[in-house]
Amino acid sequence: MPKLSIQWQHILSSDEIRRSSQTIAAQDDGMLNIFGGEIVPREPVDGKVYSLSLVHADAPISTQEASPQAPSPRVGSASTTLHKKTYLFSGRGGTDMTPISENGQLWCHDHTTKTWSPLAPADPSSEYPEARSYHSMTTDGRDAIYLHAGCPAQGRLNDLWAFVVSKRKWIRLAPAPGKGMGGTSITFCAAGDCLYRMNGFDGTAECGGEINLYHPETDSWSTKSFDADGVAGPEARSVSALLCVQIAAKCHVVTLFGEHDPSSLGHAGAGKMLRDVWAWDTEEGVWYRVSQEGGAPEARGWFAAQKYGDGAVVVHGGLAEDNSRLGDVWVGRLRAE
Repeated sequence: MPKLSIQWQHILSSDEIRRSSQTIAAQDDGMLNIFGGEIVPREPVDGKVYSLSLVHADAPISTQEASPQAPSPRVGSASTTLHKKTYLFSGRGGTDMTPISENGQLWCHDHTTKTWSPLAPADPSSEYPEARSYHSMTTDGRDAIYLHAGCPAQGRLNDLWAFVVSKRKWIRLAPAPGKGMGGTSITFCAAGDCLYRMNGFDGTAECGGEINLYHPETDSWSTKSFDADGVAGPEARSVSALLCVQIAAKCHVVTLFGEHDPSSLGHAGAGKMLRDVWAWDTEEGVWYRVSQEGGAPEARGWFAAQKYGDGAVVVHGGLAEDNSRLGDVWVGRLRAE
């Protein structure tokens, strides 16, 4: 059995980017964009885009000021990056902090021009996902953006949608098995043409012990169960991350960090946070606990993470176990020994 490890590199820490419940976009040129989030619970930070270099840690953080042609300040949004553009959907904001309803519209941030533009469905009368927060998004790397679950005005969802970018059309897909959840995670692996879903909070407890697979060809789900004991597989968690990463030329689904036991204060407090990293070998169907080398990030939930290049991930911010918001950026490089 191979040993998997992750070598962490601390890029920087700054109060300027301290926050949780934000979104990020790691670019091919080594730049990282940060948008949204909160420092004080239920108070969006601002509508700026913060940019920093993952290559030159001493380079200053730059900001793109908010404009009328940009998404309003929000928390608990979700985004995904496709063809050098980041697509963002909903979140919570406004004076009453309700889900932001924009009639199925996404916001598109172009990495080249550094501009925002709205992307509405081509047919305004067509069906589209309801507004929500703490949902998850991913892409197949071709033309489809997937949107899953989250918290609408009341309750939690287990729906799955695809937005076909070239047609500007939402398609309702088969819902995920089980209860509706907030803080769940999805990722798409081109190898096998499959979407993976795991973790989340169903209103009563953190969810774990299974990884759900969505098969686009048949619009169907299957489930792989495991012991969520922290030995055979990762413990139950929510507001964590799920990323498809190539390690030693093999596709792995990597989950890291997250909240294991929610706070009695709900969104206003921090629960028991995790700082472990696990990788699911999609060919063998087994979990590997990833050993961490170097100064590793502290335990956190409500953070942002994304795949970065080949075999690496980037992690930013989040909520620490002492209920403080974090402003650090890390790059972790995974390898097999």
